[in-house]
Amino acid sequence: MNKDQVEGRLDQAKGKVKEVAGKVSGSDKLQAEGVADQASGKVQSTYGDTKEKAKDAIKSGADKL
Repeated sequence: MNKDQVEGRLDQAKGKVKEVAGKVSGSDKLQAEGVADQASGKVQSTYGDTKEKAKDAIKSGADKL
């Protein structure tokens, strides 16, 4: 697991907390921030997943040489 995967998943979790807090408190701004944080975290974790898969593919190809 790399840094981008971890940070992305943390941002997704924080975003979910903000979204729920915004719903409970009636704050549309906080709810919107939460949704945005979740989306940003999803992009970052997907980027990290892709990096990890590429690294594994390169390693796998190098092992065949």
